[in-house]
Amino acid sequence: MSGESPFDTLAGEYDAWFEDEGKITFAIEVEAFRRVLPLLPRPWLEVGVGSGRFAQALGIKIGIDPATKLLEIAKRRGINVFQAKGEERFFQTASFGTVFLIVTLCFVNSPVAVLREVHRILKAGGKIVLGLVLSDSPWGRFYLGKKKKGHPFYKHATFYSYTQIAELLDSTGFVIEKVVSTLFQKPHEVTEIEMPRDGLFPNAGFTIVVADKVSQAGRT
Repeated sequence: MSGESPFDTLAGEYDAWFEDEGKITFAIEVEAFRRVLPLLPRPWLEVGVGSGRFAQALGIKIGIDPATKLLEIAKRRGINVFQAKGEERFFQTASFGTVFLIVTLCFVNSPVAVLREVHRILKAGGKIVLGLVLSDSPWGRFYLGKKKKGHPFYKHATFYSYTQIAELLDSTGFVIEKVVSTLFQKPHEVTEIEMPRDGLFPNAGFTIVVADKVSQAGRT
């Protein structure tokens, strides 16, 4: 996430969404992540850990984020947190088995820089897990509308299509292994828990992409 984000000043409002309006949506997304957890080597790290909601729910013990106020909340949830941006050389090379970026890539200044750093800190055979609202999905269009209206969070966001995500991953040394889709209910119409589906679905509001670290030999 960008260091100039609103997440410090609006930390309480951001975290409260998960207990109120976003409670069922969050539960749906967590259920989808649980489908891929058995594939993922440890140790785990979340980049853009925020207030630690996903980390706590998924059993991710370590997280980084530039927003001090959110890190304070995550720490109270038992997450071992560090203040850092995703593109910083903060951890040693080959430190983690899996790195999660959950609704984080859309808020970083340079996705390529962040993905390259993730590649560096992953062990051989490591994996990256992206939780995404794709730009051409119903929820992507919904949030783009909020962005245009100057929403305090989403005015800072850049949403990507699946094709763009695939190109970013390929250019930074990753190959996609698995895709899971969920959140087929429309914005403001989420009333019940859904089961995730394997594969890419254009009408899904939330997409999980698991990709393997591969050699960057010959890449520029």
